[in-house]
Amino acid sequence: MKNLNTRPAKPSLSELTSCMSDYDPHAMPVRQAQAIIRDCITPVTAIEKVALRSALDRVLASDIISPIDVPAHDNSAMDGYAFNSADLRIDADTVLAIAGTAHAGRAYQGTLASGQAVRIMTGALMPDGLDAVIPQEFVAPGSAAGFVTVPAGAVKPGANRRLAGEDLKAGSAAIVQGRILRPADLGLLASLGIAEIPVRRRLRVAFFSTGDELRSVGEVLDPGCVYDSNRYTLYGMLQRLGCDIIDMGVVGDDPQALESAFRSACENADAIITSGGVSVGDADHTKQMMAQLGDVAFWKIGMRPGRPLAFGSITSGGRQALFFGLPGNPVAVMVSFYFFAREALLQMMGAQVTPLPLMRATAAVAIRKRPGRTEYQRGILSLSDGQWSVRPTAAQGSGILRSMAEANCMIVLAHEQGDVAGGDAVEVILFDGLI
Repeated sequence: MKNLNTRPAKPSLSELTSCMSDYDPHAMPVRQAQAIIRDCITPVTAIEKVALRSALDRVLASDIISPIDVPAHDNSAMDGYAFNSADLRIDADTVLAIAGTAHAGRAYQGTLASGQAVRIMTGALMPDGLDAVIPQEFVAPGSAAGFVTVPAGAVKPGANRRLAGEDLKAGSAAIVQGRILRPADLGLLASLGIAEIPVRRRLRVAFFSTGDELRSVGEVLDPGCVYDSNRYTLYGMLQRLGCDIIDMGVVGDDPQALESAFRSACENADAIITSGGVSVGDADHTKQMMAQLGDVAFWKIGMRPGRPLAFGSITSGGRQALFFGLPGNPVAVMVSFYFFAREALLQMMGAQVTPLPLMRATAAVAIRKRPGRTEYQRGILSLSDGQWSVRPTAAQGSGILRSMAEANCMIVLAHEQGDVAGGDAVEVILFDGLI
């Protein structure tokens, strides 16, 4: 099998955490946990070239240098008349003789004399000696045939002319590495005549749910059992990130089955994500497996929802994969993925990672909050009279997935923050573009 682990070695998790004076793997503040994860990541280095149309949502592996000026020549930004601004009269209308027409892709070929203009179309090359364009709708009405009248003060020298290299200069960086390529980027690259793009190979992520009570969609729901929703939300979130996904299904509460799943995932993926099995129940065997196969930085986070959350690495068959042990409750899975796993996976992909944008809104109602933990409450953001306000969804239980479906944002309540009164400002992260 092709070795997917092309990343250079990083310090072990125990080495990273040993120098922290306040390190507690069972009560990790959110910011500290995020910093530990960030310090553990090394991007994949393997690169492949793909056709332009296959590059959408891929991570650019190297800077794209423009081989040409864009635009390649001075051209008109309007339909109108091109002329030499030196011919304009300062305090009176200027009458210019129309010498010919310039079309996009078909330049005017004649030689122009003083006092002449050229009928020009948008995108057409500017004829030699002409430096401005007056739009068709600005010319004076009733001009004699073969002539155009430019009203005094209607247009300034150089107006409505696009300069060669105005968008991009040949030899400059058109797009820098690490960018996740979007539709506009494909258009930009096409405008440079570039047909193949160097991109990082896709990140391979294996995931599975744990628990004897879980049933897959389509199976009979026995008494005491529930359908596994977490694999579907994880699939959707990983698909949005552009990962290669290995869905390993449901793994029961059996140490041997869990070990086999961990080893297979490690030997075939860069990262492993599980849901459930990281709490303190008798049937939660993940800790046992991590003691045998892995290196763990923390087990619990000072946050709500999602307190039981493990991060570490697993080694098997000479390979190593990062491990994210997410909680079992459906909302907690999504919250912990977005605020811990998402950024780490983007970093592993070699993508430029920027903090999720926060916006401020007014709390429509009072919100209870205990200091000493970060809380992510599902919220409904609305605009009224030019002011943004937000209220939590009615149900905030970590098992109520409907609250995520109804919400359009997350209300972020910081570690040190206490109760919020109605009318106070709070920070929110929009789901649009995230989910």
